[in-house]
Amino acid sequence: MYIQHDFIKPNSVERREYQYNIANSAANASTLVVLPTGMGKTIIALLVIAKELVKNNKVLFLSPTKPLVNQHAQTLTDLLTIDDNVAVFTGEVPPEKRIELWNSKRIIVSTPQVIENDLIARRYDLAKTSRIIFDEAHRAAGNYSYVFIADMFKKQQSERRCLGMTASPGNNLSEILEVCKNLEITNIEIRTKIDQDVRPYVHDLDIKWREILLPPEFNYTLQLLRKALAERLSILKNIGVLDSASLALINRKKLLEVQQKIQLGLRSNPQPSQTLFKAASAQNAAMKLAHAIELLQTQGVNALSNYVSRMATEASSKGGSKASRDIMKDPNVLEAIAYVKALKIEHPKIQEIVTIVKEQLTLKKESKIIVFTHYRDTSLYVLKQLEKIPIAKPVRFIGQAGKENDKGLTQKEQIDIIRRFKKDEYNVLIATSVAEEGLDIPSTDLVVFYEPVPSEIRTIQRKGRTARQMAGKVIILITKGTPDEAYYWSSRQKERRMHSELEILRTALRKKLQDPAAVYQTALHQENQKKLDEYSKKTNVKIIVDHRESRSPVMRFLSQKDIIVEPQQLDVGDYIISSRIGVERKTVDDFLNSLIEGKLFVQMKNLRTTYSRPLLLVEGDGLLTKRNISHNAIFGSLVSIIVDFGIPIITTHTPQETADFLAVMAHREQKEGDKAIAIRGEKTAKTISEHQQFLVEGLPNISAVLAQRLLQHFGSIRSLANASEDDLCQIQGIGKNIAADILKILNAEYLKD
Repeated sequence: MYIQHDFIKPNSVERREYQYNIANSAANASTLVVLPTGMGKTIIALLVIAKELVKNNKVLFLSPTKPLVNQHAQTLTDLLTIDDNVAVFTGEVPPEKRIELWNSKRIIVSTPQVIENDLIARRYDLAKTSRIIFDEAHRAAGNYSYVFIADMFKKQQSERRCLGMTASPGNNLSEILEVCKNLEITNIEIRTKIDQDVRPYVHDLDIKWREILLPPEFNYTLQLLRKALAERLSILKNIGVLDSASLALINRKKLLEVQQKIQLGLRSNPQPSQTLFKAASAQNAAMKLAHAIELLQTQGVNALSNYVSRMATEASSKGGSKASRDIMKDPNVLEAIAYVKALKIEHPKIQEIVTIVKEQLTLKKESKIIVFTHYRDTSLYVLKQLEKIPIAKPVRFIGQAGKENDKGLTQKEQIDIIRRFKKDEYNVLIATSVAEEGLDIPSTDLVVFYEPVPSEIRTIQRKGRTARQMAGKVIILITKGTPDEAYYWSSRQKERRMHSELEILRTALRKKLQDPAAVYQTALHQENQKKLDEYSKKTNVKIIVDHRESRSPVMRFLSQKDIIVEPQQLDVGDYIISSRIGVERKTVDDFLNSLIEGKLFVQMKNLRTTYSRPLLLVEGDGLLTKRNISHNAIFGSLVSIIVDFGIPIITTHTPQETADFLAVMAHREQKEGDKAIAIRGEKTAKTISEHQQFLVEGLPNISAVLAQRLLQHFGSIRSLANASEDDLCQIQGIGKNIAADILKILNAEYLKD
C-alpha cells in the first residue's frame, strides 16, 4: 500500500503506519521524532513537507554534512511532484546565487553553517519560513549552528514549527530537555522496535560480544608504561592536586579534573609558582601515558607505535610540549618502545576480525560488512589484513580532515565509495565515526565493533547500520580487563537511561499538552510577539568583521545581540568598532603562534598605525602553560605591546565573553560616543605619506596595499589624478572596472545634495 498525496508521486512511498501517524502528529506542533536508525526518518520529513506545501509554505531542511544534504535533496526531488523547487545550499554555492534561490524556491536543503553565515550577513531572513527540519537533532546543543538558527527563527517568525529527527537525543533528561528547549519542542514522538505500529517493519538483530584475552607478551611493555605513569601521578599527589596515586583509581575523567584544578590555580595567581607549572607538565604527561597504555590494551602494537612516533616528532619540534620531551627521555618509556618494536605479534582482535569476515563471506558470499574502528591507524592496519582474504573486497572509509601522512577522503571520494559499496564492488567497509551518522550507507548483514565506545549515541548509530531491510548481526570485541569493558557497560547503561528518560519526557509532555488551561500557550504567544516586536526595531549598531573571523562563534553571538555584522576583507585588525577603534582578536593559540613566528609585533605596529584607539583582545586560557615558551618571553611581549605600542590588552575566557565585550564597546562608541564606523582609522598625527595613503584608500575598491602601489608608481596624488585608464591598469590588482570607478570619482562634478 502506498501513500496517496497530491505532492507525492504515486506508488513511490510505502505507507507505514508509524511514519504516517508521526507525520500527522508533527503537522501542527514543533515535534521531536526519536526513531531507531534505518526506520525512515527522511520519509517522515517528506510527509511533513508535503503537508506544508499544501499550505503554500516555505520549508528549510537542515542536515549536518554536504553528502547528507545532497542525499536528502535527491530523495525529495525523486519523490515530490513539484518540479525544480528544491534547492541545495552548501559553501560551494556563491552567496549571490543563494539569495536568488532563497527567494525563488519553496524547499531549501542546506548545511546549518551556510544558513548561519547568511543570517549573520543578513542576506535573507526566516520571516517567510514556516517549518525548519533539523536532521540529527541531538546536535542542537551548545554552540552548534542549529541553536543559533533556532534562536533566529524565534525572533523572525511567529507562526513557526520545528521538526527534530534523531535516533538518540541524549542519555539523560537534562540533555534531552536542552534539545527540546533550543528547538521549542512541545510534542515528542518516540518509537522503539517493540511499539505496536513499528513491529511489522522490524527485522531481527542478533547482538553478541566476544571476549578477547590480552597476549602475555604485552605485559612487560604495559608494566614499563604504568611505572612511568605512576611517577607522574606521585608528583601530582605530592603537589596536592591529586588525592591518590593509585593506578586502579585513575582514568581520563580524573586526570581532566586535575587539569581544571591546575588551570584554576594558574589563572587565579598573577605570579604562579613553579610548582604549579611542574604540575601542569606532569598532568599533561600522565594523560599521554594513560592514552598510550589504553592504545596497547585496546588497539594493538601498530597503534601504539604510531602514537609514540607522533609524540617523538612533537618532542623534537620547535615549540613542542614539555610533556612530550619529558616522556621521550624517560628510561621506562624508551625501554617500552624498544620492546614493542621487537614484538612479532599484533593485538588478537586483528585475527578475530579476519576470522569473522572470512566466516561471514563464506557463509553468504553476497554479504555486506562494516567494521567500525575508533582510530584511523587501526582502520588502516585492519584494511591491510583484510586485503589478504581472497573473497574480501575491503575499503577504508574515513573523514575529510587530513592527519599527517593520512590526508583523508574528500566528500566526492566518500560518495563514490558508498556507491561502489552498494554495487558490491566492495563488500567490507572499514569505517571510523564518519560512517556512524546519517549517510545513506546500505543495510549490512554484519556490523563489527573493533572496540566498544562509551557514547550511547554512537553505539546506537553503529548498530543501526544493520537489520534495516533484513535480519542482521552485531559483534562487539571486548578485551578483558581493559577500558573496553568499562566502555561497553557504560554505553549500555546510558542507552537504558536514555530510553527511560525519553519515556518520562513523553509522559510529561503529553500531560502538559492535555492540560485544558490555556495560560501557557497565551504566555508563549505574548512572549513570541514581544520578541518579534523587538526584532522589528532595527538596530544601527554595526561592527565590521574580517571575513577570516567567519568561523568564530563571536560573529554568531554578536548577531544574536542584534548587532549588524558586516564581513569584509580587512588588511588590519579583526573587528572595527568605529573610525578610531580597531580590535585585533587572538585566541591564546593564535597569540603564541604569532609570537613564535615573529608576526606579532608587525601586526601590532600596523594596528597602532591604522587606529588612534587600537586594542588587542586575547581569548582563552592557558597562555602560560599551553606551549613550551619562557614566561619571561610572554610577559615581555605583553609589556612591549602595552608600553612600546601603547595598545591596551583585554582578556576574555570564551567567544561569548568576547562578543559581550565588543557589543558593549560598539553601543557605547556608536550610540553614546556618536562615532561613525569606517574601515579606515584616523590617527592624531599622521606623516605626509600616511595622509597621502589615507586619501588614496578613499577611492573605490582601493585597499591599503593598492594605495601603496599607486603612490609608488605615480609618485604623487597629482600624478595619480592625471592618469588615464590605461595608466591605472598597469598597476597589479587594478583592472578596467576599478580604473573606471577611480576616474569617475576623480573627474565627476561635485553636486551638493
